[in-house]
Parts: sequence; structure tokens; C-alpha cells
Amino acid sequence: MSADENRPLRFDVLTLFPEVFEPFLRASMPGIARQKGLVSYHLHDIREYSLEKHHKVDDRPYGGGPGMVLRCGPVFRCYEAVRAMAEPAGRLIMLTPQGKRFNQDMARDLSRSQRALLLCGHYEGFDERIRQGLPVEEVSVGDYVLSGGEAAAMVVLDATVRLVPGVLGHEDATSLDSFAEGLLEHPQYTRPPEFRGMSVPEVLLSGDHARIQQWRRRLAEERTRARRADLLQHESEETETSDEQTE
Repeated sequence: MSADENRPLRFDVLTLFPEVFEPFLRASMPGIARQKGLVSYHLHDIREYSLEKHHKVDDRPYGGGPGMVLRCGPVFRCYEAVRAMAEPAGRLIMLTPQGKRFNQDMARDLSRSQRALLLCGHYEGFDERIRQGLPVEEVSVGDYVLSGGEAAAMVVLDATVRLVPGVLGHEDATSLDSFAEGLLEHPQYTRPPEFRGMSVPEVLLSGDHARIQQWRRRLAEERTRARRADLLQHESEETETSDEQTE
């Protein structure tokens, strides 16, 4: 963070369905973050910025085709009004399957921001001029299509908020998460030590913290290699790139 590092991270959500967010924002980590004053949430209904009699925000696509397209006017007016409500301008994140794949690194980067505006689409998508005329960062949460951007925005919110310093109770908690070091998380166990013939590995009961750390690292690597070998490949490519840049 820069100048005002004590300022809470501000999220502005631009959506057609603000009512779906409040139960989510009251629960678990998003709710805890708000209670601690580390994050604030502000919901904005795009329909309120329509000039149509019945607050219409969509229309049929030029050239024909199924579905409806979100119109420029309400989105531009909503963004411009929300943008002016606070400083700094913040990052405008457009949730769309055409965007860059959201990952842990992006969540960590966003958690260090002071403000983020999340733009949720619906229907068949956005009029292309919204991409052309607004300073959007297009983000996708996966290779599938949702009914709208609201669920995707919640994914971004949850993944980001838990990385804001002070939100989680244990300062090392996020460093042990899956993807934190390019690996899936190691297996976890708790009481009882035996359940229906399945036992907790002896090393975890040994009290030998060095052995435990070695075991956890080895299991994380094995699990990642078996389930998400692409993560190891990505880490290898990044290391090679870094080595080339320092030569």
C-alpha cells in the first residue's frame, strides 16, 4: 500500500443483483474482514443508472442471435458515478470468461490495492464498447460460463479478502494454502488419531517440527505432481525466465 496504508481495502460491486451479495459478505472471512475494519463493501445497482422508463439495461444484439446484450449507457454512467464516490480511482475488474485466468498471485496483488471495482455482467455479455471505453481488467474464474458475473465476483472477493493482513487469525495461515508456493496443500489431520481404521501419520504425532516440515513439503510436491503437474511446469518456466533476466 502507498500513502494511506491504514485505509481499508474498498470493494465497489457493480451488478444487476446487489441483493445476492449481502448474505455472502456477512459470512466467514468477508464478514470478519469487515468487522475488523480491514475491508469495506459497497454495492451498486446498474439498473439505477438506466434512463429507460422501466430501468431497462439490455437489448437485442445487432446482427441477430440469441439472448440480450448489456448496454453501454447504464454501465458507463454507473462506473463514472461510483468512480467519483471515493479515491483512489481503483482497478476496474470486469468478470468475463474472456478474461485472464484468476489465480492466487492475482488475488495477492489485488489484496495490496486500496480499491477495486468489480463489474458483473449478465445475459449474453457486454456491448464491446464497454471494453473499449472503460479501463477494464478482464478476469475469468475458469473455463466455463456462468449466468452472470456475481458468482465470479464472490470468488474474487473471497480469495482476495483472506489475504489482507490481519484478516486471518494466524499470520502464517495464507503461506500454507494451496498455490501459495506453486504447490497444492499437503494433507491435513486432526483428532482423533485413529478413525475407522485410518490413522494419522506417525510423523505428525512425533513433535519433531523439522521432520514434519519435510514430510509436508514432500507430500505437497507428490500431490501436486499427481494432480496438477501443470503448476510445477509453470514454476519451472518462471524460474528459467528469472534466470535469463539476471544473466
